[in-house]
Amino acid sequence: MRTPKSVTALAAAAALTAFAAGCGTSPADAGKGGSGQITVRIPDPGNSGVLAVGKKDGSLDKALAKVHAKVEWTGSAGPFAPAAQAMNANQLDIATGSITSGITSLTQTPGFKFFTATAPDGAGEGILARKGSGIDSVGDLVGRKVAVNQGGTGEYLLLKALAAHHIPASRVERVHLRPDQTAAVFNSGKVDAWAVWATYSVAELGTGKAKFIATGKQIGSDNYSLTAVRTAFADQHPEVVRALYDYLHTASAKEKQDPAAYLNVNTDAGPQALTGAAKAAQVAITRQGGTVEPVTRADIERFEDVARFYAEQKVTEKTVDIAAHVLDVEKLS
Repeated sequence: MRTPKSVTALAAAAALTAFAAGCGTSPADAGKGGSGQITVRIPDPGNSGVLAVGKKDGSLDKALAKVHAKVEWTGSAGPFAPAAQAMNANQLDIATGSITSGITSLTQTPGFKFFTATAPDGAGEGILARKGSGIDSVGDLVGRKVAVNQGGTGEYLLLKALAAHHIPASRVERVHLRPDQTAAVFNSGKVDAWAVWATYSVAELGTGKAKFIATGKQIGSDNYSLTAVRTAFADQHPEVVRALYDYLHTASAKEKQDPAAYLNVNTDAGPQALTGAAKAAQVAITRQGGTVEPVTRADIERFEDVARFYAEQKVTEKTVDIAAHVLDVEKLS
């Protein structure tokens, strides 16, 4: 069941190819739109979140117009690793991901920097098991198969949980799968548990057939969510990065106060929509979550701890330098 690294690499390459095809913008076109406007390329946000609302009601366009910028929605939001590759290739300007996937992306030759941080989602991320499976605690994972996304949130959560319970990582089999392909494998019983975050856990919790045996909060997760910007774009257009931060900061605070208003933005039916117990779970998770903030010195220290943990666990070959890839957004104008 362990996915070979070559398969994972091919999947990532395929995702990047599809993403780049969706961009429809060549490097020569990047930066300026018509009438002197700056174009900022952002993955399409889909059916939920502050960017989905901002796209639909025009509030993001209005905020960016003040700095002579506009959004070009490209591809669709997904894993950070292919988005990081797209930024490195000058096919994307902004992307969001976890510090864990950010660290593994920084092991390459990064062409991006982080400029926002959102506190870990202690309620929405964790390790899922099927009810009635006999897996009720982290200790029950010994000798079992756990689905994780390689080098990202899932692998971090599993390793963090095992370390917290003094269980050698070798005693649990990590099955490397893409998160968007894991639900069917998990529900068929081909893996025993799934280390995952809210994007995917909410749907499973909503079925009533799965439960967290450990949440991010319970295992002491420092898995911050970050927003990254292509380095060259930030150097050329710092005022646009600052305007985008200001929008995200204000909108995320509104989302926390009224989570339901940021769900089912475009449709309340179909696979993109959340209904019933899944919707209620997402509302509760968002209310407990953080807001988009600047990256502080204390945040960087936490990120450095995660980087050291990844090196100790052999996820990365060495400890990644985080501080060198952070922008102080409050100094941008």
